[in-house]
Amino acid sequence: MATSSEECRFLDDLKRKRVKITLFDTQITGVIQRITQKKTVILEDVSEVKSGRKFPGVKIIFGHEIRKVEFTHSANQDTLGNEEYKSEIHSFKKTGLDDVHEDCVNYVVIDELHEKFGPAVMHIQAQKVIGGGADVFGQTAQERLCWLQVATKKVVYLFDVLLLGGQAFKNGLSMIMENPHVLKVVHDCRCVARCLKAEFRVNLTNVFDTQVADLMLFYNETGGFLPDRVSSLQEVLRLHLKLPTTDLLPLWTKELHRKECPEVWYVRPSTPALMNVMAASVCHLLPLRLVLLDALMSDYTILVDAFMSSYHNQSVHMEQGEWTLPEEAEELLSVRQERMDWAARRYSMTDAGLLKRSSFDTQADSAFDMA
Repeated sequence: MATSSEECRFLDDLKRKRVKITLFDTQITGVIQRITQKKTVILEDVSEVKSGRKFPGVKIIFGHEIRKVEFTHSANQDTLGNEEYKSEIHSFKKTGLDDVHEDCVNYVVIDELHEKFGPAVMHIQAQKVIGGGADVFGQTAQERLCWLQVATKKVVYLFDVLLLGGQAFKNGLSMIMENPHVLKVVHDCRCVARCLKAEFRVNLTNVFDTQVADLMLFYNETGGFLPDRVSSLQEVLRLHLKLPTTDLLPLWTKELHRKECPEVWYVRPSTPALMNVMAASVCHLLPLRLVLLDALMSDYTILVDAFMSSYHNQSVHMEQGEWTLPEEAEELLSVRQERMDWAARRYSMTDAGLLKRSSFDTQADSAFDMA
């Protein structure tokens, strides 16, 4: 069996070689751009053998999709790699995308401006609250928006921006993104807002950012401390919606592919499993917003209760003027101090005075009580 370093050298030697790959339903040819450690083959200059149709950009092929691999070089050019490479290809393991059921999210793919596009835009415009997400390719300064996801209560729309182009925004998407009466629920709005502005001159408005809401909750619950980092969507869903690991699997898978193979969003055609992952990344945003709103309003509820308590205490009420701050409201100060003390026991602190999320100690209070 080859060692890890030998395998890496072998995979590296295969770069820039042209191959013909037989899939379950077709044959394609292309030049190997990269083979990741996750056994994913990335091809460029790709075309279908039977029709000759060329695919734009790069195409990503997962190991389990491959039935046969042949080099298009002559035999004397590469006598070593053919059989060994076939053996390696057949040993490719399934990636996380294979564990995602294709029918677990109700989504509609919009990749052309007629038929489904118009009804989708009309349905979205009729909503008061929608969920939103985006998938991009490229570094921050040269990002290319590839997919735009929009979730309503009933369905998730996957807009293939790479194929639709700017016309999609001129024909309705701009009105939705800029509509101040449609609330957009997004986790980390920075990327989608930046891409919409840079590529299509669209200003994203009226946003509820679940990442910001989680940050504010952390600030409130710790009495005024900030964390050392923001939370991912899967972390927020697990914490606030109590979703099981099986429901979070598509999000972990998406994060893995974003790091291991960022070109995946640029590849066409996209696989149904990948589309399901994209849909799953926005389908929980609407219920998540409601839970976060309730949590953010907890201090407000405490203060309302304090005012009600002051009102029912007639003797105190008679001695105070209507503009006097009720004594019960000052309890918020003691609540804040209690939260700060609790956070100081539960978390480690960075040199900058931020709390390390990963250092949370579930046993701190019991140890403190015993002392």
